[in-house]
Amino acid sequence: MFSIIYDLPMQEKNTLKLLFIVNTGAGSSSRNWSLLITEYFVLKQYIIEIYELQKNCTTEVINQKILAFSPNQVIAVGGDGTVKLVAECLINTNIPLGILPAGSANGLAKELGISNNPEQALDTLVTGDIKKIHLTKINQQLCIHLSDIGLNAYAIKKFEKQGIRGMLGYLIASLKVLWQNPLMDVTIHTNDKVHHLKAEMIVIANATQYGSGAVINPIGKLDDALFEVIVIKKISPYEIFKMISQHQEYDSDKIEVFQTTSLTMRSSKKVHFQIDGEYMGKIKEVKASIMPEALEIIVPTLK
Repeated sequence: MFSIIYDLPMQEKNTLKLLFIVNTGAGSSSRNWSLLITEYFVLKQYIIEIYELQKNCTTEVINQKILAFSPNQVIAVGGDGTVKLVAECLINTNIPLGILPAGSANGLAKELGISNNPEQALDTLVTGDIKKIHLTKINQQLCIHLSDIGLNAYAIKKFEKQGIRGMLGYLIASLKVLWQNPLMDVTIHTNDKVHHLKAEMIVIANATQYGSGAVINPIGKLDDALFEVIVIKKISPYEIFKMISQHQEYDSDKIEVFQTTSLTMRSSKKVHFQIDGEYMGKIKEVKASIMPEALEIIVPTLK
């Protein structure tokens, strides 16, 4: 375990306390986040503590850190997986979550307009606004960003096992599974409506875009107390290329979108399933519900 406490002399009782949860294994960069954070705050009136995540760290460990330090903010330094881990500890606590994007995929940070530039992202922590967002609970798991069944989840499974990383690696994985991904036969219950559909991919969207920048849900809002179910009936190699390389949304003629506060989805056969970029195995049923205003998050100030 590695922890740094940086404490300014002559500090006032109301000095803000920031707890940084750093995933040193996130992304492909060799950037020393602990050093960057410490140097940034050396002349600022803050008390900071830095905790570097250990392998297979649990929410219990982070909760202990929060209880011991009593921070005004907790900052996740990593990708979407790190953000999700820290967010699970902050639901309905009134302690805001900050994000320093450091992962291969930083979908939520991109969604919120948080810069990939370390200094600009750090500036957001001290000058930004606090925004309340809703979350979704999917099969008893927290989802902050996006979850799906079908092609993308299958591609994530392949991506995790291959040696090529980044957007190129994901493109290769997607093209591999495109020809092995049969249409799913699915029944969807959204609030009081029932839909019987065939699709290659179905997304439960709390946000608008993937970490790649691909827009999957143009009407999505993180604070509207609804989430979207996006049914993608057919995906071509061109659609995948357009999504990843040009960051454009799918062809709307091949998509059906439902807005809801609850969802039950059943597939006739087991299908691949992922939440926030983490492959969860194969399932036949998905249950999801909204968690309104469940998380406070620090975002750039609107100018």
